[in-house]
Amino acid sequence: MPDEDIARQVQQGDVEAFGILMNRYEPKLTRYGRKFLADEEHITDLVQDVFIKTYTNIQQFDASRRFSPWIYRVAHNVFVNALVKRGRERLVPFDLDTLLPHLSAKETADEATHRDELRSMLDDCLGQISSKYREILVLYYFEELEYKEIAEVLHIPIATVGVRLQRARKELTKVFAEAHPNYEQ
Repeated sequence: MPDEDIARQVQQGDVEAFGILMNRYEPKLTRYGRKFLADEEHITDLVQDVFIKTYTNIQQFDASRRFSPWIYRVAHNVFVNALVKRGRERLVPFDLDTLLPHLSAKETADEATHRDELRSMLDDCLGQISSKYREILVLYYFEELEYKEIAEVLHIPIATVGVRLQRARKELTKVFAEAHPNYEQ
């Protein structure tokens, strides 16, 4: 059953149907939260806050639209508010090839050690770019949302998504090159 149909059931008073949405979105929202925060326990609490806010505001959801961008928008707000309250935390490592597929070292090293080191360096750099660029990279590369869905989550025009994504890649590449001059693209 599509998420939108389940949301309609919840809007009509079927409390148990909300459990289906929670089961579907808990792993996705937890993974999304890991891109903003490093504290697993805090992420779990925030995901529960997302579900509380989602349930509380389910009547505002337009069931003729897709549910996923709507709940990601709720999650986005919760995670960004948590970042503001707690200050910037380290992001967890991620797959380098998705962002900088042609990154290579001038010297060769043990591949696993090299990738771990590179992930750590890129993680640090991702934490140095502005939040509007970091979040667009997270939504596109890690949550694999389409431009239209990202536009809905961030409340920006679709064209702006493309522009920000391009600028985010450039900013990340620039920060990485400045912080780690021994690496080249």
